[in-house]
Amino acid sequence: MNYDFIETESMIAESIRDFAEQHIRPHIMEWDEAQTFPVELFRKLGEMGYMGVLVPEELGGSGLGYHEYITVVEEISKVDPSIGLSVAAHNSLCTNHILTFGNEEQKLRWIPKLASGQWIGAWGLTEHNTGSDAGGMNTTAVKDGDDWILNGAKNFITHAISGDVSVVIARTGEKGDSNGTTAFVLEKGMAGFTSGKKENKLGMRASETAELIFDGCRVPDANRLGKVGDGFKQALAILDGGRISIGALSLGIAKGAFQAALKYSKERHQFGKPISEFQGIAFKLADMATEIEASELLLHKAAHLKNNKQPVTKIGAMAKMYSSEVCVKVSNEAVQIHGGYGYTKDYPVEKFYRDSKLCTIGEGTTEIQKLVISRNLLRD
Repeated sequence: MNYDFIETESMIAESIRDFAEQHIRPHIMEWDEAQTFPVELFRKLGEMGYMGVLVPEELGGSGLGYHEYITVVEEISKVDPSIGLSVAAHNSLCTNHILTFGNEEQKLRWIPKLASGQWIGAWGLTEHNTGSDAGGMNTTAVKDGDDWILNGAKNFITHAISGDVSVVIARTGEKGDSNGTTAFVLEKGMAGFTSGKKENKLGMRASETAELIFDGCRVPDANRLGKVGDGFKQALAILDGGRISIGALSLGIAKGAFQAALKYSKERHQFGKPISEFQGIAFKLADMATEIEASELLLHKAAHLKNNKQPVTKIGAMAKMYSSEVCVKVSNEAVQIHGGYGYTKDYPVEKFYRDSKLCTIGEGTTEIQKLVISRNLLRD
């Protein structure tokens, strides 16, 4: 594997940095405090091609691979992880599910609008009583002529209120049956399809999280993705790529927190010298930098496997688990290096610290990643 940045990645990184400095950084705390989801920002990101990173050019996307995708999410997340999370969810979950499992008519119907940022995408798997235990979902889809009637609810759904298109997994068979769920595409405004409570979160506050509610929602069979019963299998495949997304988000958080801590440690003087010259601080920085480097290498190995259509489940889970745990650790140490100032909103590390925790939970907890990894190890 070649670990050097290719020219495309360098150009993307520079472009995203400039965009983030101009359009994101001035509003970080305003959006965070008010829990504002800045929809128009995502229209601008779409114009730049970053809402359809993995989408082929003929469908209006950028036609790039997972190395470039990591760069996009990472660079945005260095500035505001909330925005990075929304870009990741839109690209890797909703858009990628339709791109991977939709037929040609479905792709032409929804992908160009998603890739352009004209439409925002959501993806619904998690429910109130079924997080990691997706096989126990209560949301049902019952066939009625040429339609399906959906009843139930999903929660912790990114873009549940603002999303124009939602990919929803519903139960079409018995609970616990791995062949008993099916994926559907729902559009905002369908009768019986609404959004519910918006979550008041610790972090990632500018990324909208809420409920999706289905009350006798009639969905045409033409909106079904793939075969009846394949929903769970499709979801697992999509989550393989989603783990790379959350890993990239984690990497951006870790790098953003580290850079802030490094800068502060050189500027803050105690006992007549910068605190970076004290071994207690210098060794923290050494550990942080090493673990960030290891995260990055794991992520790009996963990207290499994904780009080459090789099995990625085990390495993807490793990359997600390790990167997310590292970003929490690095953010914590960044606050510690800042001392009392790190606990205030005048410095960026308190927000990185709050935002980081979601990464060990979303798209499969650390414990679930260990389950995935161990099962794959024992299967080999």
